[in-house]
Amino acid sequence: MKSWPWVSIDQSSLRNRFAYVKALIKRLIRDIQEGGLDYRAMSLVYTTLLSLTPLLAVSFSVLAAFGVHNQMEPLLLELVAPLGQQGREIVNRIIGFVSNIRVGVLGFVGFAMLFYTVLSLLQKIEEAFNYVWRAKKSRSFHRRFSDYLSVLLVGPVLVFSALGLIASMASTEIAQIIISQEPFGTLYYLLGLILPYLLIIGAFTFAYRFLPNTHVNFRSALVGGIVAGIGWRGAGWLFAEFVASSARYAAIYSGFAILIVFMIWIYVSWLILLIGAQISVYHQHPRYIHLAERDVKLSYQLFEHLGFLIMYLIAEHFHQGKKPWTTDALSQHLGLPDLMIEKILDALKTRNLILVAVEGDQGFVPARDLSAITVSEILEAMRTSPAETSSIDKNTLSVPAVDHLLERLHTCGAQATEGLSLKDLVDA
Repeated sequence: MKSWPWVSIDQSSLRNRFAYVKALIKRLIRDIQEGGLDYRAMSLVYTTLLSLTPLLAVSFSVLAAFGVHNQMEPLLLELVAPLGQQGREIVNRIIGFVSNIRVGVLGFVGFAMLFYTVLSLLQKIEEAFNYVWRAKKSRSFHRRFSDYLSVLLVGPVLVFSALGLIASMASTEIAQIIISQEPFGTLYYLLGLILPYLLIIGAFTFAYRFLPNTHVNFRSALVGGIVAGIGWRGAGWLFAEFVASSARYAAIYSGFAILIVFMIWIYVSWLILLIGAQISVYHQHPRYIHLAERDVKLSYQLFEHLGFLIMYLIAEHFHQGKKPWTTDALSQHLGLPDLMIEKILDALKTRNLILVAVEGDQGFVPARDLSAITVSEILEAMRTSPAETSSIDKNTLSVPAVDHLLERLHTCGAQATEGLSLKDLVDA
């Protein structure tokens, strides 16, 4: 089936990598300037400052139970390395705050508030990622609690345990003998150089894959993680040069200079992380690059046309015993952005015309037997919205001539679809 001409993708330009990268960069600049990425990065700076110490306190308590809490300080030093000597001072102060927190004497209310502060940070990050991915709904409270808890409790233990295991294995006698031989010694040296990049890329990839409340392909998350990871390391080098050459800021801001520089670095880090998430979106949905606006607006005629078309395709596959259509499959088949497809599917699901067959694959099937779904139902679902406001007084909109015309149009539509079911449409 041919793509709609006004949203079709120039395949030749996509094959040209330079043209694709140019279009992507222009779109990313527009997203930063007009799409709100900079404002969301700013809001995350504020949330990070409030939640950093409670987050580290929870992680420190968990790591202390496994005896690997001493590895937290080197990781923090790596994260604030671009700040130079000021970064070490900040880490020492944070570690001092965390060490003074006694989780055992906080009591139930204090412990609950500590966890709430940490969960609010993860919730804000999820909301930012959902905005980038255009996901309409956040996780439910149950899923949020279970998913975030696993990240807070299990994640740090696995990461630091793996780092400790690697370090201990490298210090064994057998490992030292192997490293002393070439080319293993050179490979070990190169691995030490690229390991920080691999760790940050892995962390970013995990965030892009796990945090958005939508399906993210691993390959797309990895592409975003690679770009953001390399960009973060490069930005760290540039920021270190900026800090080294900006001694005058310390004279201007005095004791606040450290805090201001720290906040700027947090903002840069969040902005890079959100840009990487946006790249993941465009890798998974390349059609989004060419959309003029974030939201897709459909005319009533096109909305109705697509509604019948998608309902017919879902019913046809179900009738023939084929694999249920997914959002991505419909997008590829019709040559339309996912946003358009999702609008139609949401309207059909709201009117109980389709349902999700397999939650993981997001495959859609008719909600009832095909013979029990009438064409007039589909028409009604496309022409009316459940979100219509009831605060409008219909009497104030009543004009006899207009009412008579609309009644005639409704009667014509009802007569044209009378007795026609979805099964009749598919059989035809």
